[in-house]
Amino acid sequence: MLAERVNAAADLLDGGVPAAVAARELAARLDCSPRQAHRYLQRADRLGHVPVPDPTGVFTVKLPVPLIGRVRAHARASGRTLSAVVAQALEEFLARARREHPRR
Repeated sequence: MLAERVNAAADLLDGGVPAAVAARELAARLDCSPRQAHRYLQRADRLGHVPVPDPTGVFTVKLPVPLIGRVRAHARASGRTLSAVVAQALEEFLARARREHPRR
């Protein structure tokens, strides 16, 4: 996962490891080319540690076709993926449900 690789690079940089040494170590550790390892180091230098997203899964739901069209149009218009739009909507729905119906 990209975030984990960038964080490994950030750890090396935070530890004061010179970039050339860090690139060789990352390449060996991550089984990638030194060039790719250098890219991870560049990103880590720019961003520092980055959040590691939760693992994702796939599940199928049946929705009315017009709703699917509206969700797809919204995703396109907002420049986000369909998954990102649906995940945000579900997170907001579940947060509202917890506030309205807290467990006793």
